[in-house]
Amino acid sequence: GNPSTLYSLARKPRKAVASARERIAACIGAKPEEIHFTSGGTEADNWALEGAAFCSPDRQGQIVTSSIEHHAVLHTCDFLGRLGYCIDLLPVNQDGTVAASVLEELLREDTILVSIMLANNEIGTIQPIRELAEVTHRHKSLFHTDGVQAVGHIPVDVKELGVDMLSASAHKFNGPKGCGFLYIRDGIAIEPLMHGGAQEHGRRAGTENVAGIVGMATALEEHQKQLKHEMTYLCGLADILLGHLRETGLDFLVNGSSNRIPGSLSLSFRGADGEMLLHRLDLMGTAVATGSACDSKAAVLSHVIQAIGVPDDYKHGTVRITLGMDNNEKDARTIAGQIARILK
Repeated sequence: GNPSTLYSLARKPRKAVASARERIAACIGAKPEEIHFTSGGTEADNWALEGAAFCSPDRQGQIVTSSIEHHAVLHTCDFLGRLGYCIDLLPVNQDGTVAASVLEELLREDTILVSIMLANNEIGTIQPIRELAEVTHRHKSLFHTDGVQAVGHIPVDVKELGVDMLSASAHKFNGPKGCGFLYIRDGIAIEPLMHGGAQEHGRRAGTENVAGIVGMATALEEHQKQLKHEMTYLCGLADILLGHLRETGLDFLVNGSSNRIPGSLSLSFRGADGEMLLHRLDLMGTAVATGSACDSKAAVLSHVIQAIGVPDDYKHGTVRITLGMDNNEKDARTIAGQIARILK
């Protein structure tokens, strides 16, 4: 049954979608009517930026983001720049952190939107979002955060963060692929994403993905129940892996801030080739990345690694390791041993 129709067959799926909206809202401190379902984080990011930009009265103005955002944000900004909007990129420090003082200096009277990710998808650094949002709101501008890497992995409360919009993707917390949501604070006006129907409060037309939406809500609830345990467990696994790597005597850097997503490690090995390391580890049964998973076909140095200033003799030997609840201490020791065997 189509949940947007009036016949009786639609009642069950309509209730399922409504229930999922309520459950997801409860997980992030939002109201149900502030949750808008999308096909994933990329769509949600595009909608947040374009929707805010297209709502500006003269179709002009400034949009501010950081130099280490996901390409779903950066490429959307490129597109808006070609339409005449002013796009400004904030620098980050060596930890990959955006400073509120730097943001304040950059904001203008015509600033439409600031978009800073909650946690970086490559180095895991968690940004001071509340502070950045407060600065933005003092200038009477909107604040969006890409929460794709954070939702389901650290506590996220949109009211405490003070954000106007937040993007999330189900597959990042073990939900179905191709499903996500955009939180839009009540009272915020942005242009609809798609036209042609009244779904998602008239803001995103198209028949609802009922199975994906229900699966997403269930997955997020499961993560919320185990959040404290998962955070402690994954931080412990990361420490074990790093400890064993240090015992090998390998020369490497841990990129990003110590305040990062649990279980997320970006490591740069001196004089190594990250792509070679990726393929050799893959043959050993261990899957790592050299940058963003969405950029897997591009054998180029990550823009994030360049932005945080990783030294030349380390940056090409960068890999990203993400530990999950299916991993254990033996896995952490095995990965460290595999890397040592390859690089030695």
